[in-house]
Amino acid sequence: MLGVASAAGLAIGYLLVPRAPVDDKDEAPPAVQLLGKPLPLDDRAAQRALERVRGYAGKPLTLSLPDGRAHRLQPGRVGVEIDRVRLAQLVRDAKDRTSPLRRGHRRGHAGANQAKRGAIKLPVPLTLDAESVLPVLLRLKDELDRHPSDARLNLEKRQIVPEVIGRLLDVDASVENIQRALTAGASTAAVAFETVTPERTAAQLKGITFEQVLGEFDTPYDRSNRAKARTYNLRLAASKFDGYVLMPGQTFDFNDVVGPRDEANGYKVATVIAEGELVDGIGGGTCQVSGTLHGAAFFAGLDIVERYPHTRPSSYIKMGLDATVVYPTINFRIRNNYKFPVVLHETVKSGRVVAQILGPDRTKTVTLIRRILAATPYQEVERPDKTLPDGMRVLAQRGVPGFRVRRYRIIREGNHAIRERFRDTYPPTAQIVRTGTGDMPRDKVRARDDGHPEYLADELLIATQGPGIDEMKTKRKPGKYGKAGWTETAGMPFWRRDE
Repeated sequence: MLGVASAAGLAIGYLLVPRAPVDDKDEAPPAVQLLGKPLPLDDRAAQRALERVRGYAGKPLTLSLPDGRAHRLQPGRVGVEIDRVRLAQLVRDAKDRTSPLRRGHRRGHAGANQAKRGAIKLPVPLTLDAESVLPVLLRLKDELDRHPSDARLNLEKRQIVPEVIGRLLDVDASVENIQRALTAGASTAAVAFETVTPERTAAQLKGITFEQVLGEFDTPYDRSNRAKARTYNLRLAASKFDGYVLMPGQTFDFNDVVGPRDEANGYKVATVIAEGELVDGIGGGTCQVSGTLHGAAFFAGLDIVERYPHTRPSSYIKMGLDATVVYPTINFRIRNNYKFPVVLHETVKSGRVVAQILGPDRTKTVTLIRRILAATPYQEVERPDKTLPDGMRVLAQRGVPGFRVRRYRIIREGNHAIRERFRDTYPPTAQIVRTGTGDMPRDKVRARDDGHPEYLADELLIATQGPGIDEMKTKRKPGKYGKAGWTETAGMPFWRRDE
C-alpha cells in the first residue's frame, strides 16, 4: 500500500509541476535586414537578397581622401565579387531557429522580447581582390604621399615658416578599410595614412640669431632665354633649403631635403653632365646649387661629410669647390660643428647664385689652397653624321683635359688651427667632332661649333675668408694651365674651323 500510495503521490506531484511556457515569438522568423532594408524571409528571400547585393556592388564606393577630396572606386573594376554561397547560407540561417546566427542573436539580447531585440543585420558577402585594387591605391599613394618639411626661416620677411607634417598612404590598412566598408554595405571608405613628423618644429626656432655671415660663395649663371629652363631649376632647388636651420651636430642631407629632381616635382629639361658629356636632362642646374652651397660651407668651416667632384671641370666654379649631386645615388652632406644653430641661405638672382651660412658670430678664418698636380690629355672622337654634307666637320663638344688636384683647408680660430687635405681627380672629356656623310650641298647647311672656349685653370689658387675680411682675399698663379693655347702646346687636339 505504501508503495502504491507513494507512487500515486509522485504521480500527483508530477502533474502539479507546471510546464515551462513556450515563447511563441521565438518560433516565428525574426525581422532581418540586409543593406539597411527589411528582408522578408519568404520563398523569394534568397533571390531578393542576391538582387539587392548585386545592386549595391554595382554602385561606386567613395574613398575619403585628405583635405576633403574623394575618389570614386568602381567595385567591379577592382575584383569585388559576390560570395553567392555565403549569401544563400546567411538567408538559410536567418530562417533556421537552431542556426548559430539566430542563437547568437538571442544570446546578445537575453531577457528581451522580439520587439526589443531588433532585426538581425546580415553582413554583405562581398570579396575584394587585393591584387586588383592595389594599382589604384599605389596611384593614389604617388599622388597623396607628402614628405615632411622642417620648420625654417623666411629670411626676407624675418619670419618662421611652420613645419609640414608628412603622410604615407598605408596600402594594407586601406585594403582592410575597403573590405570592412563593403561588408557593412557602406557608401564610403577611408584611405589610411601614417603620419611622418618632421625633425624641426617652429617652436624650436624661436630665439635663433643669424646676423653674421660665417661663410659665403657665389657662382655666375646664364640669364639668356636659351638658359631659361636651367635658371628655373636653379631657383627651385635653392628654394628647398633657403632658410633651413641646422642645429649643432646635425647633418644637412642635400638629396633628402631637396628631394627628387623630376617632372613630378616641377623640374624642367636643361643641360646636365652625363658620363662627361653635356646632354639634356631633367633637373639640369641642380649641381650648381649644391656646388655653391659647398663653397659657402667650406669657407664657414663646417664639416664636409660627403662631397664628390664632377666628371669634368665646370665653367661656373673652380675645381675643388664643386659638388655634384644625382638623386638618389650621389649626395652632398655637411654637418654643423658649431655650438649654435646656423642658417642656410641661397638665392638666385641678377646672374649670380649666392650661398651664405648665417649665425650669431663669425670667429673662424678659413683658407683654401688648391694646386693642380697634373693634367691628363683628352682624345678626339669622330662621329658620322648624315645630316651634314659629306666631308664637313663640326665641333660637337670641345675637349677638356683631366686634372689631378690637391687642396687644403686651413681653419684658424684664435690660437687654434686645423689643416685638412683633400685630393680630387677629374677625368678627361673627349673632344667630339661630327663628320658629315650626307649628300646635300655644303652651302645649304650652316655649321655651328660648340661655343665653349679652351679650359683654363690656375695652377695655384689661394682664397681666404674670415672676420674683418669684407671680400674674399684671392691669390692666383695661372702657371702653364692658365695660359691660352696650353692644350695645343701639350699636344692635345686643338680645334680650328677651316671654313
